[in-house]
This record gives sequence, C-alpha cells and structure tokens, in this order.
Amino acid sequence: MTTGSSRTTAPGSADGINTFKGQERALRADRLGTGGLLLSVLAATAPLMVVAGVMPTAFAVMGIVGQPLLFVVLGVTLVLFSVGYAEMSRHVHNAGAFYAYISRGLGGTAGAGASFVALVSYSALQVGIYGIFGFEVSGLLATYAEVEVAWWIPALLAVAVVGALGWLKIDVNARLLGVLLLIELALVVIFDIAAVGDPGAEGLSLHAFNPDTLTGAGVGTALCFCIAAFTGFEQAPVYAEETSRPHVLVPRVMFLAVGFVAVFFALSSWALTVAAGPSQIVPTAQKQSAGLLFFLSESRLGGTFTDVMHVLFVTGMFAALLSFHNVVARYAFAMGREGLLPAAFGRTTGSSGAPGTGSLLQTVISLLVVAGFALADDAPVGDPTAPVLHLFTWGGNMGALGVILLMATASFSVVAFFVRRGAAAAQAWRLAASTVAGLALLVIAVYTVKDIDVLIGAGPSSSLSWILPGIIVLALLAGLTHGLLLRSRAPEAHARIGLGNEAFQLEKAAGSTD
Repeated sequence: MTTGSSRTTAPGSADGINTFKGQERALRADRLGTGGLLLSVLAATAPLMVVAGVMPTAFAVMGIVGQPLLFVVLGVTLVLFSVGYAEMSRHVHNAGAFYAYISRGLGGTAGAGASFVALVSYSALQVGIYGIFGFEVSGLLATYAEVEVAWWIPALLAVAVVGALGWLKIDVNARLLGVLLLIELALVVIFDIAAVGDPGAEGLSLHAFNPDTLTGAGVGTALCFCIAAFTGFEQAPVYAEETSRPHVLVPRVMFLAVGFVAVFFALSSWALTVAAGPSQIVPTAQKQSAGLLFFLSESRLGGTFTDVMHVLFVTGMFAALLSFHNVVARYAFAMGREGLLPAAFGRTTGSSGAPGTGSLLQTVISLLVVAGFALADDAPVGDPTAPVLHLFTWGGNMGALGVILLMATASFSVVAFFVRRGAAAAQAWRLAASTVAGLALLVIAVYTVKDIDVLIGAGPSSSLSWILPGIIVLALLAGLTHGLLLRSRAPEAHARIGLGNEAFQLEKAAGSTD
C-alpha cells in the first residue's frame, strides 16, 4: 500500500528526521497523573527536614513563638501567588516554568535572565542538601554502627545514586519519591497526634496562633526562613510536558501542594509548641537545636520510634535531593532546546525520555561542589562547625532568595501577559491577586538580603552577606547579557525563548506548508 494514510517514512527522510528530532526535543507525555505529580512536588519540601531542622532553628534563632501563624500568613500569600501562576500554566506548558512564564509576559531577554537565576537557584538548593545529608548519615553511622565516616563519603555516594536515578523515567522517580514522602508524613503526623494527646505543662494552648506573638525584630527574618520550607510547590509546571492534561493537572496540583504544605507545617509547628509549652519552646529549641523534635518525641513515643525517625530524616533528605535534581535537569533541557544553553542539553535520552544531559550537568556540579567543600574541611568528624553545614546554610539561603525573586517576577509577568492579550478585564481578580503576591514576595526578598548574615549564621561584617546575593545578581546579569546578544545576533532564536516545544511544532507546521 502506498496511500498517504498508510505511508511509512524511511529512516533518513526529511519527515523521519523531523519526527526523530521532535522526540528528542520534547519530554515524554502521559508519564505523570495527579498523584505522581503531587508526590514529586511535595518531596522537594522535605517535610521531616523542615519539622526537624527549619522549625527548631526558627524558634531558637528568631525567638518567634508564633511560627504556626507565620506559616498560615505565608500560605495565604502563596495561594494568592498561585492564583495567577496556575492560570498562566493553562496557557504555557514548558519545562522551563518560571523563565518561560516571565519571557511570555516580560519578553525574551527578561526570560533569559530568569533562566540563569532559576538554574543557579535550584542547583544551590539541591547541592546544599548534600551537606546536611552527609553530616546526618555520618552521625547515624557513628551512633548505631560505631563507625566514623567523613561526611563527604555518603554525600558523594548520594551524588552518584541521585545522578543515576535522574536518567530513569520520571514515573519511576515519582513512585520512589512517593514512598519516601508518605513515610515521612506518617511519622510527623504520629508525633503531632502524640503531642496533642500528651501536651506539656501549659496544656493544649493556642497561644502560638495569637497575632501578638508576631512582634519584634525577628519577624522579618523568620519570614525569610520559613518561606524556604515551601520551596517545591512551585515546581508543578516544570513537569507540565510530562502530564496527560497539563491545563488541568498542573493548577490542581499547585493548589493542593501549597494548601497542604501550609496546613501541615502550621499544625506541626503548633504541635512543637504544645509539646514544649509556648513559654518554653524558644529556650528548649535553643538548648536542643536540631534535636528538638527527637527530644520531644522520645519522651512520648519511645526510643525506637525516635531512632526510626532519625533514619527516615535522612531518606526524606534523599527524596528532596532527587526532586530538586529532576527540576534542575528539566530547566537545563528547556534552556538547551531554546538556545540558552548548548543544544546538547535540549535532547532527551533513550527510552526513558529523561533529560539526560541536564541530569549529567547537575551531577557534575554537585560532585565538584561537594569535593570542594570536602577539601576545605579540616574539622574533626561530627564537628557541627565544619564546612559541611556551611554548604547547607549557604546553598539553601542563596537558592531560596533566587526562588523568591523568581516568584515575585513571575507574579508581575502574569499581569503583563494577560494585559498584552487584552484579557485584563476578564482576569481582573487574578491579576489583583498576582500583584499583591508579587509585592509581598518583594518585601520578603528585601528582608532576606537585609538579614542574610543571620540566616547563614555569619557576622554582620562578613563578606558572605554580599557574596551570596551577588551570585544571584551575577546569574541574572549573565542571562540578560545572553538574551541581549541573542536578540541582536539571532533574533529568531530570541523569539523562541519561552515557547518550548511549541516553537518546534510551529516550525514543523510551517515546513509542512512550504
């Protein structure tokens, strides 16, 4: 048969090449449903790491008893952000998420700048976790196996395992992330119930939700610290190309994620205040530091449960490592596809359809950074002042700053996008929500820069106070410069920024009409 309807394209023909390239330049669709996407996104928030690490530090360093109320306030702010962000996701399906949205609203050059900021920020967040992961695994081995191992050994092993998993199908990763996440959540919920069932000396107090608890100089800093706990929910659009119905699933998952995170963290931080007592939570956190959760759980649930929680604290961090790794790989893929990185990054790998070159890039970056900190580490094994913990605080706070700025810019790009399309009246309430969220996020970004020395535990005169924000600024300038060069030297490539696979489909359609 030689009819057009049954014609097979010979390898090497023009149509065959286009199809082959189309497969390379597009992530595999229909890999994620609502459950898989939600679990992939929530894994990045690392619930147990937040409850055991972020919350005690916020209580101890900032002295803010009203941390539960703070999570509610941040949750409302991020829901307002999600209103416009989710609506944008119905119109733009691109693994480049933030920079794609920004380019469609504010132009290709702004999108190029955002792409470099996103790549650096998410990479910093992921690599930073290797520090605390290695430190905790080293501590577990010393406690339970009586074996002393330098932190960088388990950290480098994790780099290798995460790198290998990054080449697998995203649905395989989603199943692994889902199992680890559900175990984490179950442990925290059990602790929350135990704390409410056996409260401290002050009983089942709701004092932590009193607005009077949000006073003092530490509130702004606490806002910066706690918003980092939400990082991950905004990643849903990154996987849009790998879902069956992105215009439905992505907005749904985004609202589910931010709502769940806000409620879960508010209740869990409240449970900590109930267990210790509102008047004692700050001094207890200062005394126990990152051991606060384990200290409070052991007296209620016993040593075995606490030991299990210690181990799963580590697996939760591993889940976050894998989740952030997948996001960075997809940003690199999107950037390679649109000429913002070498074209090799814009191709998928083998039968898995994963962005293998982007995954390899993040693996190499992680390897180099962990190795660099290992070489700089001359502290004894287990020393809490070792560079390993600097890696976590520096990477985490620098990355969080970049993501906050991206969210603020994306909020304003949503407004510009719908105004330019003549849909401002129809989308008025969404644009108002985006504007409010964008302004609130800018305020938090200002506080983050202002209080960066407190967030990273450095002195006010430390050069890190300008070096870490400076890296984000350099990434922005590099991206803007690249965008301007593309606009002057390759205007067609510049026009494709943010279009993602849509640009290829348009090229294919144009070619078929020639």
